[in-house]
Formats: sequence, C-alpha cells, structure tokens
Amino acid sequence: MAKPRWRTVVLAPLPTAAVADACVRLRVPGRGAGFRPVIPGRMVAGRVLPARHAGSVDIFLEAFQAAHVGDILVIDNEARMDEGCIGDLTALEAMHHGVAAILVDGCHRDTAALLDLDLPVWSRGAFPFGPRAPRHRAPDALSSCDVAGHRVSAQDVVALDDDGAVFVPAAEAPRVWDLARRIQTTEADQAQRARNDEPLCTQFQVETYLAAKPRPTFREHLRKIGKAIEE
Repeated sequence: MAKPRWRTVVLAPLPTAAVADACVRLRVPGRGAGFRPVIPGRMVAGRVLPARHAGSVDIFLEAFQAAHVGDILVIDNEARMDEGCIGDLTALEAMHHGVAAILVDGCHRDTAALLDLDLPVWSRGAFPFGPRAPRHRAPDALSSCDVAGHRVSAQDVVALDDDGAVFVPAAEAPRVWDLARRIQTTEADQAQRARNDEPLCTQFQVETYLAAKPRPTFREHLRKIGKAIEE
C-alpha cells in the first residue's frame, strides 16, 4: 500500500523553549511534556507517528508501515514505570523505516545499546523488565495516543530537546517555526551580548523603563526601543 504524501513534513530542529514561546505569542494551542533524553544534547522535530502500546511489539511494527522519513514515533504506555516497552530492537527497526526519534510516555530499556545506536530516544526513565503479558489493544491504537495528558495524532508535530517535548498542530507549524526561529536568533544575540559584558539591564534600557512617568508595561517599553519580538 502506498504511503500518503500528506504525511511528509520537514521541520528544522529548534529549541523547545523557542517553539513554546512562539505558541504562546501566536495563541496556538501548543502542549508541553517533560521527558528525559537518553542522549543529552540532541534536538529533533517531526510529525507524530502515534502508537498506543499494549504489551506487545507488533504495534510498533505495524505503525512503521505508515512511517515517512523524519517521523517521530510517539508511544503511549500510560506513563507506566514498571516496564521498558522499547529497546534496541525497536530502535533499530525505527531506523530502517526512517524514523528520526522515539518518545515514550513510559520507560525504555537497553540503555547502553540505545546509546550505541545513536537514535534519539526520550522517556520517563529506564526499567530492565519488558512487558510481561499482552494487554487489550484499542481499535484506534494507531490513530492517536495520550502523552502526559495530551491527545496527539498524525495531525501534530513534535519538537524535542533536553527540556522535553512540545506538540503543535501540524497546520500551525509553519508560522510557529518561523517565529520560533526568530526568537531563537534574537535570544542567541542577547546571550552573546551578555557574555560580552552587555547585561540585559543595559540591552533593555531598564533604568529608562523604571524612570518613565507614567511607567508603561515592560512589553510596551521593549516595543518602543525596538527590542520586542512579534507577539
């Protein structure tokens, strides 16, 4: 069966903080979740490939049949901390299908092997035992899943880095990523100036702001001095 072309999406990796800030400023319903990366320092973004785990690896093998290069396998394992539902074998298969990363609302195992494979994986932690028995599988287990209390599907994209995950509706991703990129560039410049002995209080003319009568809001002040980012 041919894979539908609409599934393909290309997103530049950006800090989740910048993506989250862009969602807030654009009033886009972004959803965040805190997960730990197996390999710190990695940053990825892509379309959600959802799967609700039910104690058996076949759900992932079936999900991969609809995968496109750059998709991110997002696994709902009900935040369980008593089983590692993916390990190196699932990661290897994900790589064969072009999946860019795996996010597990639950635990992983085979940590050392995952480090060797270099496929980015996020989870709630590690646990040595795998699933002990299959459980009931929902009929829509490959259509959507729940992650940290948020319902996500192939209609969403996800950004991942050391801070965790931010989910964004795919239809809103182009404008969110455009603003997030500008936020990242602006804040990187501010950080570099601060490293070069130009503190934020100087960059933002805080003395002028505090002396103003009547005092504007800080955002109004930033707009006036040309330091605001689109809100």
